[in-house]
Amino acid sequence: MDILVHELGKKFQKNWVFRNFDFHFKNGRSYAITGPNGSGKSTLLQIISGFIPATSGFVQYKKSGGSSVPAALFYKDHTFASPYMELTEEFTLSEIIQFHFNFKKIVDGLSLKSVAERMYLSASLHKPIKYFSSGMKQRLKLGLAFYAEVPVLLLDEPTTNLDEKGVEWYHEEVTKQQKNKLIIVSSNVKNEYKYCQDVISLLDFKKF
Repeated sequence: MDILVHELGKKFQKNWVFRNFDFHFKNGRSYAITGPNGSGKSTLLQIISGFIPATSGFVQYKKSGGSSVPAALFYKDHTFASPYMELTEEFTLSEIIQFHFNFKKIVDGLSLKSVAERMYLSASLHKPIKYFSSGMKQRLKLGLAFYAEVPVLLLDEPTTNLDEKGVEWYHEEVTKQQKNKLIIVSSNVKNEYKYCQDVISLLDFKKF
């Protein structure tokens, strides 16, 4: 799937965060969106995902054959992981995995149990999410995104709260995703996007 962004802009009240963002994200490539705090990295990713609306411009989603995907249906074709994403903390790990994959197709060859194993969380299968550490929660968010059979993967500051072992796991898993997905990472930490083929700085897009 390709994502075409046309003259995108976002402002809060009277202040533009970014403006005139124009880009073609191509299937099978990995992109990093960079910039200092407040430059709009997370905001841009949320607009691309359809979570929040743009102030100006628009986003198009196109399948490999050229057919367009309506914006209202793009949720079926992507997964999103970020440190600020809320989890249903009353669920156990087993319950949240099962719930998630009621809406997304699980990667071929994986079971609900093996998903927990791949996240190194199988010992906590029946533990409520509210008792997870911040690092365990971040691995869970990333794992739910990694192991869904979708063409687009969106990641915002993906190694937040991960320890050294967790960061190694992230790089191993995201490298596997590169083979057949469009990946867009929002970050200003080089280690989070060192595998990306293209780096885009939001500072290059005027706010006025």
